[in-house]
Formats: sequence, structure tokens, C-alpha cells
Amino acid sequence: MGNFVDVDTENVEPEHGAPAEDRLISGEPRFRTWNLDEEQGGLYAGVWESTPGKWRIEYDEWEFCHILSGVSVIEEDRGETRTVSAGDAFVLKPGFRGTWEVLETTRKEYVIRH
Repeated sequence: MGNFVDVDTENVEPEHGAPAEDRLISGEPRFRTWNLDEEQGGLYAGVWESTPGKWRIEYDEWEFCHILSGVSVIEEDRGETRTVSAGDAFVLKPGFRGTWEVLETTRKEYVIRH
């Protein structure tokens, strides 16, 4: 892989997943993740998608997110509730604890640094 990486999921097989059972709050969310780049030291970039549902999230890493489609609600424990949709971009920092609820199937681009 060179130093220019296309953010294109066309020729990449997604990984399939779901929230851990002990984190699931409601629904039956299913994930598809296209991890398009991975570097030593814990840097990842790609596209993630989830069907509707709600689960607990706990971040030990730094993640930049750019919502491509759908609607989700992110609520921080003892903090703000934010509704995110296409065009929104944000960073979740280590120590973020709360819930992620997908109201409409949501797709995002991400960059994660551990």
C-alpha cells in the first residue's frame, strides 16, 4: 500500500460485527466495517456502518468521525446528548463514556488512533 489511500469500499470486503452482548441496550444493531488503512502503532482509517439499535460505548482511543448518511444519537454519561447526521464531523476522545443509538442506518468515515 502506498502513501495515498483511497477511501473507497468498492473492492474491499467488509468485516461484520455487532456490539458486545453486555453493552447492548436495545434493538439488534449489525455493523459492517471497511478498514481501509492500518498502520503500526495503532492508527486505523475506514468506513463503518450500523443498522438501528442502542449500545454502551467506552473510548480508550481517539476517533475522528465524519457521518456520511443516517441519523444517530450520541449521549455522554452525565453530559450532553447530540444528534448527528450526514455532514457532521466530530472527535471522541479517550475517556468518553455513554451510549450510541442508531435511529436510521448510519455510515461514517473514521480515523482511530490508539
